[in-house]
Amino acid sequence: MQKQDSINVLGGVLAPCSQDPLTGFFRDGACNTCPEDQGSHTVCAVMTAEFLGFSKYVGNDLSTPRPEFNFPGLNPGDSWCLCASRFLQAHDEGCAPKVHLEATHQRALDIVSLTILTEHSNAD
Repeated sequence: MQKQDSINVLGGVLAPCSQDPLTGFFRDGACNTCPEDQGSHTVCAVMTAEFLGFSKYVGNDLSTPRPEFNFPGLNPGDSWCLCASRFLQAHDEGCAPKVHLEATHQRALDIVSLTILTEHSNAD
């Protein structure tokens, strides 16, 4: 598996998303991707209780620890590389988390518009 260019949605160098918990398709702390990443784990999102509840409701429990997969479970405030389609689904349902644009891979734009991502930007 070869990573695609590490470029963010703003056209710059992809920033790290999270080392603790360690995230990303490659578990390298960044939302890098490749053709084998069929879920497009490219959106660096800041978890909220509302989003974690939504994700569990639609069948992807991100809050329960899974030690067998070395997964600690996510808490509100944690950053995580989300599947772009799950982010878009959450947006459509009105519960999308905030997004770190600098840490969101440009391939997210294949699924989610920059307008929607910017609407949820975590910029200060």
